[in-house]
Amino acid sequence: MKTDPEAFIRANTDVMSLPHVPEIRLHLASEAHDLWLKTEEELEEIGLPPPFWAFAWAGGQGLARHILDHPELVKGKRVIDFASGSGLVAIAAMKAGAASVLAVDIDPWTQTAIRLNSALNGVTVAFAAADIIGDARSADVYLAGDVFYDKAFADRLVPWFTALAQNGASVLVGDPGRAYCPRDRMQMLSTYQVPVTRALEDSEVKKTTVWRFTA
Repeated sequence: MKTDPEAFIRANTDVMSLPHVPEIRLHLASEAHDLWLKTEEELEEIGLPPPFWAFAWAGGQGLARHILDHPELVKGKRVIDFASGSGLVAIAAMKAGAASVLAVDIDPWTQTAIRLNSALNGVTVAFAAADIIGDARSADVYLAGDVFYDKAFADRLVPWFTALAQNGASVLVGDPGRAYCPRDRMQMLSTYQVPVTRALEDSEVKKTTVWRFTA
């Protein structure tokens, strides 16, 4: 039987404010939910990809915090939130005054999560379920929270982000010290100590840096 994404999300998450970005509320899983405990096999059985949208990752929290504290980065601009997940960063951009935000993620479940989370926060975020890596610039600002966790993925992202920056886009990345983050290609904007869940990370606080890709 096909699982209804909205019903599943409502049943397996709570509405929570984030410790590092209390202005924003999201539908998130907690240790109290079975979603924490489901194996990959169980998720596959119900047709659910790994539910990255159900957690507030440190990179996204740091980037969202920076945008809310520096709204001039997105105010009046067209924004793309790449690998959007829960939509946290996209929502922060809209709250900071972006003209429009397109949340992009290849996981189709994120569309429902982002719609529900946007409604919680009184903003409208467009969505595209597409792999846009390598596409020409189509926004003023690109946002990416916690995307350098995998070498093969990073190897695809670095030349694309570099090309976007060379073509005049502002490319901002939130990263909590992932191994494949290309720090030599970026300018550091700020650092934060972000509370996280030990079940997701190897500590209860992750030092998270917001970077700008250089052309």
